[in-house]
Amino acid sequence: MHSQQAAATATLSAAEHQAGGPHGLPGDGGGSARTVYAYATDPEASLPEGRFVEEVRTALRRRTTGTTPATARGDDGSAATGDAGSLDALVRQAADWGAAERERYLTLAGAGAGAGEGPEGQREVLVRRAVLGCAPLALLSGAWLQWLSAPGNADDPLVLRILALYASDVGAGHPAASRGSAYLELLRRLRLAENAAPAARLTGDQRIPDGAFRLPALLLAMSRRPDDFRGEILGADLCLRAVGLLPALELVQEVLPTEADWATLDPGRRREGEGPSPVERSRAAVDALVEREGERGADAVRTGFHWMLAGLRDWSGALHAELVAAGDPAFDMAELMRLRAREGAVYHHQFLLEGKPLARWLAECRTDPGPLLDVLARSKLVKPGRSGASSLVRGLVAERGPMFRVFSPEDLTVIRRWIDSLPVKPAEESEPRTEPQTEPQAEPDPVSGPRKPSPDATRDPLTAVAASLRAGARSPGRTPSGLREAYHLLMNRTDTPALRSWAMEYVAGWLARSGHGMDRTAMQLPERWGHEGLRPWLQAQHDQHGAEFEENAAIPLPSKEAVVDDTVQTAPLTLIDGSWLQGFTDYEQASSAIGHSLFETYWDELGNGEPHLNHPLIYRDVLKEMGVELPPTASAAFAQWPGFREESLELPVYWLCVGRFPQTFLPEVLGLNLAMELSGVGGTYRRARLALKAYGFSTRFVDIHNTIDNVATGHSAWAADAVDTLLASLPDAPGPGARAEVWGRVRVGYRSLNPPRTVGARLAARRTRFTGRRR
Repeated sequence: MHSQQAAATATLSAAEHQAGGPHGLPGDGGGSARTVYAYATDPEASLPEGRFVEEVRTALRRRTTGTTPATARGDDGSAATGDAGSLDALVRQAADWGAAERERYLTLAGAGAGAGEGPEGQREVLVRRAVLGCAPLALLSGAWLQWLSAPGNADDPLVLRILALYASDVGAGHPAASRGSAYLELLRRLRLAENAAPAARLTGDQRIPDGAFRLPALLLAMSRRPDDFRGEILGADLCLRAVGLLPALELVQEVLPTEADWATLDPGRRREGEGPSPVERSRAAVDALVEREGERGADAVRTGFHWMLAGLRDWSGALHAELVAAGDPAFDMAELMRLRAREGAVYHHQFLLEGKPLARWLAECRTDPGPLLDVLARSKLVKPGRSGASSLVRGLVAERGPMFRVFSPEDLTVIRRWIDSLPVKPAEESEPRTEPQTEPQAEPDPVSGPRKPSPDATRDPLTAVAASLRAGARSPGRTPSGLREAYHLLMNRTDTPALRSWAMEYVAGWLARSGHGMDRTAMQLPERWGHEGLRPWLQAQHDQHGAEFEENAAIPLPSKEAVVDDTVQTAPLTLIDGSWLQGFTDYEQASSAIGHSLFETYWDELGNGEPHLNHPLIYRDVLKEMGVELPPTASAAFAQWPGFREESLELPVYWLCVGRFPQTFLPEVLGLNLAMELSGVGGTYRRARLALKAYGFSTRFVDIHNTIDNVATGHSAWAADAVDTLLASLPDAPGPGARAEVWGRVRVGYRSLNPPRTVGARLAARRTRFTGRRR
């Protein structure tokens, strides 16, 4: 083996030893991290309770056991107890580690300056590997907060604090403005974004080590069970913000200072126009949680913080070792051969290298690429030090060559760089040996080769977490006995397969009822969507609302008793304001071309993080003026409150159900949202104001809706624009998924705010739900 390749193999082994195996961290269990990551990025993901939650807790404990003495010390050296001083010490420690680790990466950037005489220098290699290695976490920066708000806690000041922090992460109100979007733009500029959107596709990018998915996979999994892991999520969030810019990205920033929005990529830095820093806001949320939950909350926060900091140390250490190893071109080449070996081994049975079929060399390369690199370096295919003269990257891959398009341009860069790094042979050894060489069979490398699973490996937490995801589907859980129980169970983000199935059936039945007889009934929305969009129609509807208000001016106002009764019966609906849009708090939905305005609408309904602007809280104030004190919205007592008529829960339950499926029912949700936001503007809200004022009740709730829902710059306008964005992207052709079919679904969704109540419509709903159960 050439000395340079021997060094590269040794360095590769060292990097993988730190990573716990090829592309992994200790006990990574192969692709388990990728499996969990892909599952948890689904905006309609339903992660099971029971065993899954316990396996996640096991994974957290395994990474934090024994860390407290080393990492959680107060200023006086005493062990952390959850008081403010020890938390301050943890934040300082994370910040100090991040600063020191960034300096370590900067040293690599300096070492790579001017290195590499091939087509691609060492700095480019370091940048590519650093950016890809950070992608699983950076592409979803802040996503772990995505489900911490729910219909049942939408008036909780702590939740509003968290939601304000999250709104900053996703760039509320603007498409492609999230921290992850800024990272996606960096990937695109470097031409590394082939598998980056949606984020679930990232798991198919074999250039990214398995270990890079480990932390974000578990963190995202916890985000889908927020009621079980709220403290741990907030602890991990505080740690990430205290660390700041991921250390490896400091190297990238040094090399490419203008290629990215570096301030946005740092989760600890405030964005333009913001007040307190994200670190301060995250700390305030943690303090509020600890004040509420005491030592139990403090312990959860510490667990999440320690787990994250330990995981960052391991991950960053492995990535740093990989970048050190990548200083030798043989590292890249060995990895490329290993990744291509499986496909290549199917062919090349007749092509011999030193007496052995290339197919066999490739098969062995899957576990140990060193021998193949050695034999290639000695072969006629390679001219050491002269890639331009080597047939491996010339004739073989040319248009008429047998390996045309087998290697990508990026692959060919790796091969050329490796060839150019090989020492030139002395003249007397310039020709390859003619006799087959019998190489001693090398023992598989204990790191890069196949490893016998240790007893611990079979108990790897992430492997167990992945297995529990599959097993969870076999534990259906509880089906609601009726509307009241469903309302209560749907207050939280988490569910069971049985509840999810029930919700899907309820939506299907409600939509069947909403679509019944549409062709025979006058409908506000036009029959066809036009290229001019919905803004002209929206203005016409607003004019009509105003005219109707003037025409009805002489009609007597309802009695005080009727006003109070209507306010009470509307409470199950109004106290979950925005719940039909809850699915658009999902990270990738919240900053998408369609979803950004829907998230901003949801964000507005909850008061933009300010309790005095929170719609449910404002509505409760009106109820109190009327002498009505209701139980907390998320409580079973609220759903069972005898003052609510059964029919008053029908529409709220539909909102709660359809909001769980932002992708499955996207056209219907857009139609419902348009109907909801337009329903009171210019007319109904104004009349309600007159009635409330006449009896001495606050009009703030209807006043605020009449302004923020306006048809020029408010929610109604955004709702129309979201529909137009979807429809404009579709083909104007017949068939499923085309514009006409999707527009029909939008119209049904619009009608679903107030579906027909005829016997025929209700029978249509029953038939649909019955058919769904039978399937």
